[in-house]
Amino acid sequence: MDNSGKEKEAMALMAEAEKKMKSSQSFFGSLFGGSSKMEDACDLYGRAANMFKMAKNWSGKDIHSASTLSMLCMSIADYICIVIVIVIFTLCCMWLSAAGNAFSQAALLHLQMQSKHDAATNFIDAGNAFKKSDPQEAINCLNRAIEIYTDMGRFTIAAKHHITIAEIYETELVDIDKAIAHYEQAADYYKGEESTSSANKCLLKVATYAAQLEQYPKATEIYEQVATHAMDSTLLKYSAKDYFFKAALCHFCVDMLNAKLAVQKYEEMFPAFSDSRECKFVKKLLDAFEEQNVDAYTDAVKEYDTISRLDQWLTTMLLRIKKSIQEDESDLR
Repeated sequence: MDNSGKEKEAMALMAEAEKKMKSSQSFFGSLFGGSSKMEDACDLYGRAANMFKMAKNWSGKDIHSASTLSMLCMSIADYICIVIVIVIFTLCCMWLSAAGNAFSQAALLHLQMQSKHDAATNFIDAGNAFKKSDPQEAINCLNRAIEIYTDMGRFTIAAKHHITIAEIYETELVDIDKAIAHYEQAADYYKGEESTSSANKCLLKVATYAAQLEQYPKATEIYEQVATHAMDSTLLKYSAKDYFFKAALCHFCVDMLNAKLAVQKYEEMFPAFSDSRECKFVKKLLDAFEEQNVDAYTDAVKEYDTISRLDQWLTTMLLRIKKSIQEDESDLR
């Protein structure tokens, strides 16, 4: 079956589902098999949603492809191709929205029939379908599912979907404050279920953003907390030095003396930290800072970068520290 056929079949299934719904809500329909008709309608909505999802798969291209083509192609034929790609992308979004709507209808029907698990599952399916076409509606659907799961006491699953919402806020809606809030909620649920490792993964995302937003005390507290947990674990012990390292840099962004005292504390707490490349690096930065020696600071950064490449987070933190010793930030790059 081609994609136009899938679309037609999906529309037919939706129409049949609506007929079943109207029939179940009529006086005679409610007397004779009303609940079974609602179940049939749920099934039809689900099948329609999946058919819409299948229909959107006929192109692997997306809107980014169109923007790339617009930069590279100059002929009229190429511009026609760009228009076609944009149309394809728009149609894909339409199919995804249609799938999301169908899953949402099925979820609402399941709620009417007190089938909470099935309702939550359909809300999740709706959220996944809406992710690209309507991120805010995806969040709305996922929140509905979370409400059901928390009501059922299934907090681990609820936490998982809070993470999904956080990722949508990160990538699609670019609202970091809301992403942080959902990572924190996920962490709380994981803690309640004694899933410490999962909670810490969420908290580390919070710490990363908190530091970028210059909320250093919050970031430091999380890094120290996670590092303390890691150093007591045989499997995670190696990663403790990284978290103490990041905590020290957060201290450094606020005050050099605090950073110096923090490093001493971390060495006492976790002796292995003393021999780590990260600890030695921070000490070199502290020495350079005390001497107000920008060249020594830059050399220390370059030396570290040759062995452990600086990521965006580390670069940001190191540039902020360097600014405090009055040197042009471009020297660090």
